[in-house]
Amino acid sequence: MRYELEDVFQRLVRDIPDYQVFFTLEEMDQRSRQLARDHPECVSLFEMGRTRENRPIFCLKIGAGSRNALMFGCPHPNEPIGTMLLDYFSQRLAEDLELREKLDYTWYLVKTWDADGLVRNEGWIKGPYNIYNYGRHFFRPASYAQVDWTFPIDYDKYHFHSVLPETQAMMNLIDQIQPEFIYALHNSGFGGTYWYESEATPEIYQKLHSIPEKYGLPMSLGAAESPANVAFAPAIYRCNSFRDEYDYLKRYAPGKEKNLRAGECSAAYAYERYHSFTLLTELPYFYDPRISDTSPGELTRLEVCRRSVGEMDAIDQNLRSILALSRPWLSEDNPYYMAVDDFCRNTGGGQAFLNQAEKDPAFQKLATKAEQLDQLVIGKFYKMILYGMLARANEEELGQEAGSNSCRARDLRQGRDAALEGLKRITDFLEAHLNYTVVPIRTMIGIQLESGLAILEHLRRLQTGGM
Repeated sequence: MRYELEDVFQRLVRDIPDYQVFFTLEEMDQRSRQLARDHPECVSLFEMGRTRENRPIFCLKIGAGSRNALMFGCPHPNEPIGTMLLDYFSQRLAEDLELREKLDYTWYLVKTWDADGLVRNEGWIKGPYNIYNYGRHFFRPASYAQVDWTFPIDYDKYHFHSVLPETQAMMNLIDQIQPEFIYALHNSGFGGTYWYESEATPEIYQKLHSIPEKYGLPMSLGAAESPANVAFAPAIYRCNSFRDEYDYLKRYAPGKEKNLRAGECSAAYAYERYHSFTLLTELPYFYDPRISDTSPGELTRLEVCRRSVGEMDAIDQNLRSILALSRPWLSEDNPYYMAVDDFCRNTGGGQAFLNQAEKDPAFQKLATKAEQLDQLVIGKFYKMILYGMLARANEEELGQEAGSNSCRARDLRQGRDAALEGLKRITDFLEAHLNYTVVPIRTMIGIQLESGLAILEHLRRLQTGGM
């Protein structure tokens, strides 16, 4: 049984197409409709909800296994790797009866959860794939407008119930199918491979670690995505929840937890109610091999932390000064303005990290070269994209007035130009300090797919007592 299943998995991985570009929302939806038409015996397509801009959110239901599994792409709209995995996986499930029978799941596949946001990323998803083009056309919503971080929560003195229509649609689906397995297909922008999971699976950590190595992509062994993350193993973390972030701020920067503006995530929501196992495999579009260099650098972890927090604060101040140039003309519901305003405000996260570092003796040790690269260079990649969104915030308001001489148009052009200068400045810094490579789409799909299959096999073995 085990060897037969492994053979099915190997064929599945071997046949991943060599995609050269990502699909748009329109292309993805059309392919889902066609799949349902081509395979009515095992595939159905239904509309699970509508977006804030009244776009349909489609879900494919494939097979009739004994357990339910849920996979979704674009939990953040700048993360289309999972949509490509789902496009391929759905096709193979529909065509391969043996695969469906061996896996024994009823599959619910949502290729594009944040459909509105994916449309706003279409300026870069067809290429060219470089960090400037990515930053210039990037979009990610404000924290309180993200579909995977607006599940309801009441915790301590914090209450969040501003559930988005997209989030409500996913909540309804989770409540309906109560999935055993969830694959939340997130991805990062720059770095290496790392994972989140609902529960520790130490039996397969060696296998997980071997997957990106096979594809020539390093693991991310620098700083954790959030200092609140709980590590199970190198590059493997417990699924982060709102409670983790809240408790971290309350411990290291008391009072700052009140600055949080989002809700809970799908992983915590499903685990708390149905004990659903969620996996995330985070992958970058761009990587520098030094992200896995664990040899000691020349700075202590505390020195790196101080410098990183100071530099990030300076960038946020610059973003806020540019934002002020045209703020009176930016609409409150301008999605790019909302995002930049949210991401460059002082939430207390940096201060909490610094407070932790000042007290924890472990921060007196030398930082690894991967940690230094992550915090002092790659960290600026995630500030670069804010300059791109700030330029787009002004462009959104300019519209047909781009050539006007009105005060409004002049201020908006000034804000756009200042943002583009900031984007170029950070891009030039990154180009000078990074030796990066663009990750092929097939590689990204392969690592996500093999990681998911490893977890599925692990869950199957648990159910069958290791047989």
